[in-house]
Amino acid sequence: MASTTVKLLFCLLFSLLFVFPLSSSKQHPLDHLTPAEFNLVRTIVKNAYPSSTHNLTFQYVGLDDPDKKAVYLWQSNPARIPPRRAHVVIRHNKQTHDIIVDLFKRSIVSDEVYKGNGFPMLNLDEQGAAVDLVLAYAPFKASVKKRGLNISDVVCSTFSIGWFGEKESKRELKVNCFYTEGTANMFLRPIEGIKIHVDLDDMKISEYQDREISPMPKAEGTEYRLSHMKPPFGPRMNKLSTVTANGPGFTLDGNAVKWANWKFHLAFDARVGPIISLASIYDLEQHKYRRVLYRGYVSELFIPYQDPSEGWYQLSFFDNGEFGFGLTAVSLEPLNDCPANAVFIDGYLANQDGLPVKTPNALCIFERHAGDIMWRHTESEMPGDIREVRPEVSLVVRMVATVGNYDYIVDWELKPSGSIKSGIGLTGVLEVRPVTYTNVDQIKEETHGTLVAENTIGVYHDHFINYYLDLDIDGDANSFVKTNLVTKRNTEAKTPRKSYWTVEKETVKTELDAKFLLGTKPMELSLENPNKKTKVGHPVSYRLLPGFFTSPLLSPDDYPQIRGAFSNYNVWVTPYNKSEKWAAGDHVDRSHGDDTLLTWTNQNRAIENKDIVLWYTMGIHHVPCQEDFPLMPTVSGGFELRPTNFFEYNPVLKVIPPKHVEWPNCTAKP
Repeated sequence: MASTTVKLLFCLLFSLLFVFPLSSSKQHPLDHLTPAEFNLVRTIVKNAYPSSTHNLTFQYVGLDDPDKKAVYLWQSNPARIPPRRAHVVIRHNKQTHDIIVDLFKRSIVSDEVYKGNGFPMLNLDEQGAAVDLVLAYAPFKASVKKRGLNISDVVCSTFSIGWFGEKESKRELKVNCFYTEGTANMFLRPIEGIKIHVDLDDMKISEYQDREISPMPKAEGTEYRLSHMKPPFGPRMNKLSTVTANGPGFTLDGNAVKWANWKFHLAFDARVGPIISLASIYDLEQHKYRRVLYRGYVSELFIPYQDPSEGWYQLSFFDNGEFGFGLTAVSLEPLNDCPANAVFIDGYLANQDGLPVKTPNALCIFERHAGDIMWRHTESEMPGDIREVRPEVSLVVRMVATVGNYDYIVDWELKPSGSIKSGIGLTGVLEVRPVTYTNVDQIKEETHGTLVAENTIGVYHDHFINYYLDLDIDGDANSFVKTNLVTKRNTEAKTPRKSYWTVEKETVKTELDAKFLLGTKPMELSLENPNKKTKVGHPVSYRLLPGFFTSPLLSPDDYPQIRGAFSNYNVWVTPYNKSEKWAAGDHVDRSHGDDTLLTWTNQNRAIENKDIVLWYTMGIHHVPCQEDFPLMPTVSGGFELRPTNFFEYNPVLKVIPPKHVEWPNCTAKP
């Protein structure tokens, strides 16, 4: 009894290491806004429009990035604090305002009415109001009754409408509805044939058509909640305990993270979710931290569906610019979304009225002990059979965003070897179209998808994910280098070999020459600092190890592709410009594609030995299959930024491996 009690006390003390904040109160120039700052922004903006509060809505509130040079100056001299400002996007009298608020001076620095095409990010309150409007709409209730459905089992969701060549667009949403009788898996039971548009500025139904009645897929077999499942079950997973002996393994000072040989800053944003900044790695030879990544985040997601028919052709989503990756972040579930050794961080956003709203456990950070090998070698020819092995340990930052039917698992992973990996996991529920078919043998026409269950077509679609990667490799003056792998004929007559391959390097001079579709020919792409060299003379660099990439199949003149033109190439490079942050433009909802990564690069600016930004687009063409039904197993992909002649030798050669510790049974009961 006594020993069991001691074990329980020990486990309680251990768990407290992961509960209490590992942070101080110091503010970093790149910190996301605090709840107090959200309230201050709200007060300042509302005071500027004292008689208009009823028609003023906050669409986005986030940090206005301080000047990059000012941040670096602050690092060397913390007394030189950069101005702290907020970027605020509001709707007022049917106009979009981009406002910069100085939080130190408590005043508005600028207030500009946006005159271009497109509208700002949608907020959750107006989407909820649009759904409520539809559910209370008498013609819709009549349509539901006509189909023999119960209105109490109807749930609706909002969809963006896009742009299809019209000269002027209203700020509207499309509302699609689903039937939940017998299941919580709403997206698999769509109520098709009804077109509903809601004008968000006037908050009224602007278009309503009940075109046709389509079959309703069965609820049977669509459940995914374990508590509602019926036998047989399986497979059963073994019990697992993931612990670290001395707490989390990293320190968190405010939002500054320090782990192993890395230090970086972590922030949370309503539009892009997690932001990794000022990532630097300690060099044992130089006895100092060296810059790698100034700022990195998911810039945009583009998801065009491939059914051009009425009711479906509009489905092309820009999840960041329209719905907000951080805005749709969900609270992470301990032990399932993140392991037992994870530390959680809350996220804060502004609602429609500008008030701060907390997303508990929006981010988690944890050491990953995945059983992988960092490096190893066996030398059997040497006496004594020499063997050395080092287990891989890495640090992971994670967020999950649920945007409609899809769940996106966003990981940033840092390795002691100097590599930075980022990955996206796709899971959730397919977007489906009801049909009369129950077997593929009945299909004699184009269905634009796969019959994944009776009466259910999983529609073809794409996922393109664009990353903003402002790399500062040992300084901000970098060059983009393409290394071609070229086959050569062996002209030497001394050996029977007929060919070999070698490398030919090319420093890319301008933006237009820095656009690449990967997979067309063998090459390596890297960012190097031509002003810093290793002892043997190589410019220090990091190279991109791509993965999970593809190219668009839509025609270039198709409207979704015009708006999602950043997917035209996998790799782009631009000179650093503070205003160029989001690959699909600032105001993406119903945009015309005239303010995108494509239009910026048409300036063909110089990028050699400059402060440059790498934009990487990865993605998949998703052909649904039956295994994706009723809920899709996670499909993962990513890329790696890997040091290449950055260090003088293997930076983890002298790493000290972790010791294995025996832990008491923390589930024992007294």
